[in-house]
Amino acid sequence: MPFFTADSYTAPMTSTASTQTDEHQWLEDIDGAEQLEWARQHNAKTVRRYALSPAFERMEQGILEVLDSEARIPMVRKIGPLFYNFWRDKKNPKGLWRRTTLAEYRKPQPEWETVLDLDALAEADKENWVWHGADCLQPGYKRCLVSLSRGGADANVVREFDLELKQFVASGFTLPEAKSNVAWKDIDHLYVATDFGPGSMTSSSYPRIVKEWKRGTPLESAATVYEGGEDDMTVSAWRDNTPGFERDFVSRQMDFYDSETWLRTGDGRLVKIDVPDDASTEVTREWMLVEPRSPWTVGGTTYKPGSLLAMRFDDYMAGRREITVLFEPDDTTALDDYSWTRHHLILNVMHDVVNRLEVLTPGASSKAWKREGLGGAPELSTIAAGGVDEDENDDYFLTVSGFLQPTTLYIGTIGRGEPEPLKDSPAFFDASGYRVSQHFATSKDGTRVPYFEIAPRNLQADGRNPTLQYAYGGFEISLQPSYSGAIGRAWLERGGVYVVANIRGGGEYGPRWHQAALQRDRLRTCEDFAAVSEHLVARNITSPPHLGAMGGSNGGLLMGNMLTLYPTLYGAIVSEVALLDMKRYTHLSAGASWIAEYGDPDDPEEWAWIQAFSPYENAKKGQPYPPALFTTSTRDDRVGPVHARKMHAKLAAMGYDSSFYENIEGGHSAATDNKEAAFMDALGYAYLWEHIGRTSA
Repeated sequence: MPFFTADSYTAPMTSTASTQTDEHQWLEDIDGAEQLEWARQHNAKTVRRYALSPAFERMEQGILEVLDSEARIPMVRKIGPLFYNFWRDKKNPKGLWRRTTLAEYRKPQPEWETVLDLDALAEADKENWVWHGADCLQPGYKRCLVSLSRGGADANVVREFDLELKQFVASGFTLPEAKSNVAWKDIDHLYVATDFGPGSMTSSSYPRIVKEWKRGTPLESAATVYEGGEDDMTVSAWRDNTPGFERDFVSRQMDFYDSETWLRTGDGRLVKIDVPDDASTEVTREWMLVEPRSPWTVGGTTYKPGSLLAMRFDDYMAGRREITVLFEPDDTTALDDYSWTRHHLILNVMHDVVNRLEVLTPGASSKAWKREGLGGAPELSTIAAGGVDEDENDDYFLTVSGFLQPTTLYIGTIGRGEPEPLKDSPAFFDASGYRVSQHFATSKDGTRVPYFEIAPRNLQADGRNPTLQYAYGGFEISLQPSYSGAIGRAWLERGGVYVVANIRGGGEYGPRWHQAALQRDRLRTCEDFAAVSEHLVARNITSPPHLGAMGGSNGGLLMGNMLTLYPTLYGAIVSEVALLDMKRYTHLSAGASWIAEYGDPDDPEEWAWIQAFSPYENAKKGQPYPPALFTTSTRDDRVGPVHARKMHAKLAAMGYDSSFYENIEGGHSAATDNKEAAFMDALGYAYLWEHIGRTSA
């Protein structure tokens, strides 16, 4: 197969206008032989330049030691009476699904019982299986639906598994590879939304039809429960099998933030839950919790976006509107998460991106909730807690972590004193020489934008410190302090400064922080990121030749925009598994599912402002672009490799210093095992050291 470069290859001729205006559109054939050969050849070029030195090998090995360490905390999930963990290490690169008792788990070296060996299964099936979890039928927890991905794609094969016999069920429920939504109704029935054939999937590549499937019958005979529209995102159905509160639900997800949910009655009727479409709703036993994303007025009272509201579910469905405010945000505080135990609700609240925990206990009336604190954490760290088994007890797991503080896992029981430590993650680098600080930059429109800085204690403010700035900025996802042995080894120990920017588009201050950078306001993510960069330069921490930027997925789109809109601020940019071609993103992989986030480029009015944050469209000749690395995966069926391929091809054709690496496996994480993950991480860090290290400018 010949070597096709971005400059020399002539794309196959077609008659479409879009191909005539986009000379790199031929790369959109993800699994085409010529396209894969193009990717392999560009991979080889990047490897030769950045990944063949002894320094790279040491960095890669250091990261792999972190990922494979047997001293890591084996986080567990309670299923029935036992505690389950999925574990990867050097001996088990694809992983073991294993279990133990709580008494055994308390020991420094627990004895584990292997339930499923994924390496052995992959060898037997001749497939590169990647574990995507198991859904187990309560209350008996004897059968599970195991999801397996070929090469890390979002699409799964689903197979019924017997937890007692530790084997797949012969002639059991099995679904072929698809982006399925599947859930137990009872031992002999499943709710299945999958690819039923032509016309059964949405434009977002997810199921639009959900059916009830009876054991022993062909999938084709399953009875339709609900059909959504082609322009919806997806549909699903499930049963809550909590003893005494068994209920069936059906959901239609219109877009990423708007949905409708119905209670399915015994005779198959659907009764809509009357809450705003943009609200998040969860039902547990007698309670329904609602998080509105926009102001919600009920009975003359308006509830703030980002609030957490409680009501008795049966009363609400009967028309009574007795609503209790469990949490209400302010300008610096947002709800991060919540979790039930048997008798209590744990709230995880953020104040300026730093956590605190509260325990709420319902009383005799719907309005009577008791509130108290739960535990504490060191400054600028993250504390999180979740119920161990909300059906059985008030036990909870609690974790404390920070940028320089390895994670500690505790177990406690609400109302029974302080939690006790269970496990400590090892320290993978000496943190004594570093410090963590929080700062606030001012964005273009005057908004205060927080960021965390991890730097040597003896940092010289000479403007020459190699600084890696990271952000995400989308989908209401928050970036909080967390420990990373890989960053410690690959970046901090080599003298770098690491910065996490909490820009708008994320969830650090709740829905308002996210909505401030939606669609036509998307450029605010870039303005916020640039404001942090400028603040670092003004403080003389670094300077553009020594400042690198990195982000993945939506953060990779951000990186593409920083390259094209703020090129003189950075010495190098790394864009991982990114959206980049915003003109065609809705026609690539699962792109149509994100119209609520970015807008619809097929609408001329919306394209007018989407174009402003489309890096692929905006890349031009003769600009001072810094070197850029684009990484992706062939098996990423969420964003897809097309964006990175085309962006690299376009920049290279224009003569820019652009590099590219496409892992042929890996899915949206761009890696199927720890070895691949270590290589991908090391490649990004090595690239930045090459271009922004003290000796590179």
